[in-house]
Amino acid sequence: MKEKIKLSGVPETMLQTVYARAKESRGRGTIHDAKAEEITRKLDYDFSLADKDTAMHSGVIARTIVLDKLTKSWLAKHPGAVVVNIACGLDTRCYRMSGYAHWYNLDLPETMAVREKLLPESGSISQIAMSAMDDWGGEIGEQNVPVLIVIEGLTMYLNTKDVQRIFAVISSRFKKATVFAETMNPMIVRHFKEKSIEGSHAKFTWGVKNGSALAALLPDFQFMEEHSLTEGMAVFTPIYKLLDRLPAVRNISNKIIVLEKE
Repeated sequence: MKEKIKLSGVPETMLQTVYARAKESRGRGTIHDAKAEEITRKLDYDFSLADKDTAMHSGVIARTIVLDKLTKSWLAKHPGAVVVNIACGLDTRCYRMSGYAHWYNLDLPETMAVREKLLPESGSISQIAMSAMDDWGGEIGEQNVPVLIVIEGLTMYLNTKDVQRIFAVISSRFKKATVFAETMNPMIVRHFKEKSIEGSHAKFTWGVKNGSALAALLPDFQFMEEHSLTEGMAVFTPIYKLLDRLPAVRNISNKIIVLEKE
């Protein structure tokens, strides 16, 4: 029997994103996400809006490609690390990666209740049912190990104080940490709408121009590098290999910003 899910607002967006990954995995195949395929087969949910939302699909797959590459590379250099996946939703990256000692998936209680039904996790994968703005650092038991924080698909629904609060929690818990944070250009926040996201009554509310601008808001963190999602788009839409070279195109795309706390 399929699981009927009732969510609204930002938590509902996780259903669209897991569907996008499952559809890509079953079809064109630029990513392979068996867990996403498994999850969507279990759900009683109307994915018709997500099915038609090409922009959302492309964005989700592009950021998956970029973040998978960055995470895999980082873990290869930091064996035995701890990863905290903030606003995880139904993200399945922990099943595609290796080399970590412990992976924590963190999201709102109502979101984690859904995840627990569909992805019961234990052992080296743990679930934390808290807001990203709560003091979740106390739930991380490991000490003196490399730490990676992934913040995907969240900041664009927040405000400056919320973002600063998340980084304050990270800073207060870890002496050293690397953060991969997805951000949206402020112009896109103001003018762009995704059909499936609007259908869930979630709304883009915040953006930042680039990594330097983000780091300027975060006194304990240093900007290291940034990656435009055009890098991911180029994998399945060849024209982006050329467009990625144009600063105007790179700048307007969502970015994965890499920051470090030393």
